[in-house]
Amino acid sequence: MNDMPHERPASKVGAPLREAKQVMRASVVAERDALDPAWRAQASAAIVECIAGLPTFHAARSVLLTAPFRSEWDAAPLIVRALAAGKTVALPRVDEPARMLELKRIVDPLRDIRTGHRGIPEPASHCGEIATDAIDWVLVPGVAFDPAGGRLGYGGGYYDRLLPMLPARAVRVAGAFSAQVVDAVPRAPHDITMDTVVTEAGVVLDRRRA
Repeated sequence: MNDMPHERPASKVGAPLREAKQVMRASVVAERDALDPAWRAQASAAIVECIAGLPTFHAARSVLLTAPFRSEWDAAPLIVRALAAGKTVALPRVDEPARMLELKRIVDPLRDIRTGHRGIPEPASHCGEIATDAIDWVLVPGVAFDPAGGRLGYGGGYYDRLLPMLPARAVRVAGAFSAQVVDAVPRAPHDITMDTVVTEAGVVLDRRRA
């Protein structure tokens, strides 16, 4: 694994900002893809344990989680843990015409999760919808994160549109491999930051909001 920090991007806007994001996105995804699968499995288990131990996760009643895709860390055990703890568990489902995410309730991962939009695991069509205002804790996927809570997504803008719709109380948490944590992600002033960032090495950021 490459331990060299990614270069801190200069402040950019418009096309230069989009280009800076794309360059970092390609670099970090390539680095993540190159991680040894056995190491990735061990690191994923450590991330799950760390997130499951967060006080905010313990306190949450309704959580929005994600299923793993490609070389992402494996969040599937966190879904099982949340269900076993009696939490209401939602996963996002892509509404492609609206370019929005629908939140659907998961009760049985084996029955309720199917391969969906662009091969991403998502709730099956029979799953009931959960209102955005019911969510009080959200696991936010991303390509890269920084110690200030900055997030670089996959470029579709789905979570950029979803996060402002969630209640102010909803805690924003990101899990990632250490290789995905950079000095600073290129972002605009309006980009929403994470409250907590966790890697296999532990908690990188845990910012409590009023």
